[in-house]
Amino acid sequence: MKLRRPARRATLVVHVIAAAGWLGLTLGLLALALAAITTDSAAVIEAAARSMKLFADWLVLPLALLTLLSGLLLSLGTPWGLARHRWVYTKFWLTLATTAASAFALRPGIDDTVATVSAGDPVADPTGLIAGPIVSLSAYLFMTVISVLKPWGLTRRGRRQRDQNQRASRRKPVDAEVMRQTA
Repeated sequence: MKLRRPARRATLVVHVIAAAGWLGLTLGLLALALAAITTDSAAVIEAAARSMKLFADWLVLPLALLTLLSGLLLSLGTPWGLARHRWVYTKFWLTLATTAASAFALRPGIDDTVATVSAGDPVADPTGLIAGPIVSLSAYLFMTVISVLKPWGLTRRGRRQRDQNQRASRRKPVDAEVMRQTA
């Protein structure tokens, strides 16, 4: 399946906006977590935790899934391919892992913290509140860097496909009528 130019461009815009939103949201979660763990005020801790819950419940998973699906569509609908280039393959698996971590670790951790502070109890381990955003932010920044630099070259599958295409292009007969002479 190859995306036509308008569809590819629209998908790319959606992907960049969703990924940037996810990155910005993670920065917001990190700021709220820092506010919660650096204060002695129970009201500030509760407000920060409740704000984190609001962001985690309503924004994290939709942005994560939109980033994952638009990236998958781009990889399958463009010459980059999903398993042709190591940077694309790495980005896919990291996005999948951070989406799963957001759903199964970040959100439940924030829910537990909100339940704890709502009951009037102190947060037992504040590092748990900040660890998720730090790990996520690190992953998103790494994925941004490899998206720009495109390191590591082709995968084994990508090299095999390239070699097959080169062999096939060498075997094509040359049509004299199609050839143009240049001066």
